[in-house]
Amino acid sequence: MNFTDELVQWYLENKRDLPWRNTTNAYIIWLSEIILQQTRVEQGLPYFNRFLERYPDVSSFAAADEDEVLKLWQGLGYYSRGRNMLKTALLVQEQYHGVFPSSYNELIKLKGIGEYTAAAIASFSANEARAVVDGNVYRVLARYLGVYEPINSTTGKKTFQNLANDFLNKKNPALHNQAMMEFGAMLCKPKNPGCGICPVHLNCYAFKNNATTVLPVKLKTVKVRERFLNYFLITDGDTVLMNKRGDKDIWANMYDLPLVETEDLLPVHELKNLSQVKEIFGPDMELSENLVPVQKHILTHQRLYIRLIKTTSKPIKLQQNWFYAKVENLQNLALPKAIFILVKNIFNL
Repeated sequence: MNFTDELVQWYLENKRDLPWRNTTNAYIIWLSEIILQQTRVEQGLPYFNRFLERYPDVSSFAAADEDEVLKLWQGLGYYSRGRNMLKTALLVQEQYHGVFPSSYNELIKLKGIGEYTAAAIASFSANEARAVVDGNVYRVLARYLGVYEPINSTTGKKTFQNLANDFLNKKNPALHNQAMMEFGAMLCKPKNPGCGICPVHLNCYAFKNNATTVLPVKLKTVKVRERFLNYFLITDGDTVLMNKRGDKDIWANMYDLPLVETEDLLPVHELKNLSQVKEIFGPDMELSENLVPVQKHILTHQRLYIRLIKTTSKPIKLQQNWFYAKVENLQNLALPKAIFILVKNIFNL
């Protein structure tokens, strides 16, 4: 058997039983693909099940409000995915009469759907001959063929897409793509790949040249930004002052606590002297030390340092997006997971 036939045979014998593999419904496949972006299957599966139960079709998803979607998304990260899903559902409801498209050329027009996702949905729902190239496929091809072109370079992406197109079984692209992706996810893993039980290791460049730790090559271009978020806990025990975030930053349109961002982690006495803090609380405010240790929260391009400071001083100037909420209702708000954990521990929710 050739390379792709070996992978398909391995897949048929070893594949995981995942719910989105038992359907050709483009909506369900779209749901799984978006949820699993940047997310391991083990983490994403419960979210997939919750979303599908709440929104069994695109029409019910389109009828949801953003707060509800973001609350369901809580803990998955990359919250723009959830917001884009709602926009896509609305568009499909309006322009496609609630029938999720299954052709690549229509899918690629939708919000939050790029080349990979469009190819995956078209392939799995309509058996369209589109080669799917995700991180797993990059890794399998780079190692097996010995390709040192960086996978995140412009030329590298073109090279690997062309290679994937060449290998594609055009008679059964859905099965072929699933096999390639599953093989990378379960056997040709980033670390400690199962070369000893790999059905194609004898012809694998990386195995023969001891290069599995080197391939695939990826350019390191991400610059991590450090941010210091000083949150203020203002509560009488029954209500707590909250903040509705804008739509231009992390956690867009979600809820957190009133905050002041600083360039460094300042001592509390220095924080009190900031003009922004004085403007909100007045010159005689009382700030306690951190209620909990400073929390570090890592995003793809950002490293957040989150602190929680209690004040007995009521703000003399409420910001536009601040409002008081009942403590008992906090669990119903779409809070970023890092903030939800803080609030949950403070109020024993």
